Amino acid sequence: MTEKDERVEEFKLEKDSEFRFELVDHSTGHLEILDGMAEVFGTELVKARKYVFDKGTKASVYTWHGCHIKLTGKTEVAYISKDTPMVMYVNMHVALEQMRMNAEKERVRGPRVMVVGPADSGKSTVCRLLLNYAVRIGRTPVFIDLDVGQSDVSIPGTIGALTVERPADVEEGFNQCAPLVFHYGHVTPATNLKLYNILVSRIADVVNMKCDASKKANLSGIIVNTGGWVRGAGYDSLKHAAGSFEVDLIIVMYEERLYTELKKDMPEFVRLVLLPKSGGVVVRSQSYRGDARERKVREYFYGPRNNLFPHTFEVKFSEVKLFKIGAPTLPDSCLPLGMKSQDNKTKIVPVQPSTSLVHHVFSVSNANSPEENLIEINVLGFIVMVEINLEKQCFTVLSPSPRPLPKSILLQFDMQFIDIQ
Repeated sequence: MTEKDERVEEFKLEKDSEFRFELVDHSTGHLEILDGMAEVFGTELVKARKYVFDKGTKASVYTWHGCHIKLTGKTEVAYISKDTPMVMYVNMHVALEQMRMNAEKERVRGPRVMVVGPADSGKSTVCRLLLNYAVRIGRTPVFIDLDVGQSDVSIPGTIGALTVERPADVEEGFNQCAPLVFHYGHVTPATNLKLYNILVSRIADVVNMKCDASKKANLSGIIVNTGGWVRGAGYDSLKHAAGSFEVDLIIVMYEERLYTELKKDMPEFVRLVLLPKSGGVVVRSQSYRGDARERKVREYFYGPRNNLFPHTFEVKFSEVKLFKIGAPTLPDSCLPLGMKSQDNKTKIVPVQPSTSLVHHVFSVSNANSPEENLIEINVLGFIVMVEINLEKQCFTVLSPSPRPLPKSILLQFDMQFIDIQ
């Protein structure tokens, strides 16, 4: 950041107010609380610590009692608002905690919550708030993120779950120690909806087993975040997810039409709550979403502050087996008379090494052999094909850990990552 770009501003917030800011795309920002108490998405700020926010960050600081903050950086907008739905969000947390206490008395499982709504309605924010407030009073809820476009559990193109045991770090999010992650390979469910729904059912089965095995997790309940596709097949997918996780509460963000449709289609035991979106929620452009996905992959390898040091090494073609899930379906006009095209959406297709794989992201499957059901087996991590040498019959890969790769089966993403330092 140049001196010309750097701007230092101080703001005094009254109680029950919110400071909202958006950093410009080329400027990082530093936030510091000088006096009072405040929080970001339910995580308390520590006085005198400087919090670093990435370029283009859109965030808000809320205070229950009043505070004095300092922001350094160049912003698109920065303002204080008294018009905030935080009280309603906290009331939702109180209601969930009451459900947990009742579950404890009756020796049944805790609340199972799914948060739904169109794109840019504040779903991820509400999930983070409810999770942070739960762990601050000693609960350990399971967080499941089904949003393959902007995952908060792993990289885009996956669905994942993790047990939340401490509040999210303001800068880095939730501690992603040993998350459960499944490979999907695309950044929208519409690309392969059949595969997506299979994975939703699979992760729900594993989460149910986790809850059966852990009394604390079972009482704390689950919170499921979803994507923004809420029409047509996307709506059907939401109903499928609600059934798979056996949710008993659906929080609908912002949209009455969706609330009304779900009210009609859900079983009677499923309660629905309509919550407003915060005035601080902004519409994100396609280019912003693409940049966010790239940042998420970069963070996986290099850390949020470039504090990790990934490894680059060669892997022989003979040491690994490459696959992708799903193959194009041939139109009936290309088939012999009377034959129907097969549904190839879950077909495991071998991938031959070629220079077209350069920059593609791959999952390292936990499977031991291709004969296993690769779709329903979790992944151990991710690599990027940095270079492919057909003469030497080897790949050069970017990996978070040193050689060798932990397993030999690699699953291809549509997504690419160009490693520019």
